Amino acid sequence: MRTKEEMLSAVEGMLKEAFLAKAEGASQPRLARAYGYADGYLKALLDAGLATQKELLAIVADVRTAVSGPATETREASSTEVAA
Repeated sequence: MRTKEEMLSAVEGMLKEAFLAKAEGASQPRLARAYGYADGYLKALLDAGLATQKELLAIVADVRTAVSGPATETREASSTEVAA
């Protein structure tokens, strides 16, 4: 069985691949597949209780910043949750 660190590293790699594909102007099917893999892995980690939403959002933000640069606007955290 993989450790939590290995699983979080795997999801970082999937996110990096998805963000790089978008930055490179990849085709829609390739983007959908890359984001789908990452989304499914993130959901599995949440559903299994192996990572918190806060942990995963921090990883997404870090990878997005590494690939696309810093955010252009800072927003306050909302106290309400939105189901996707």
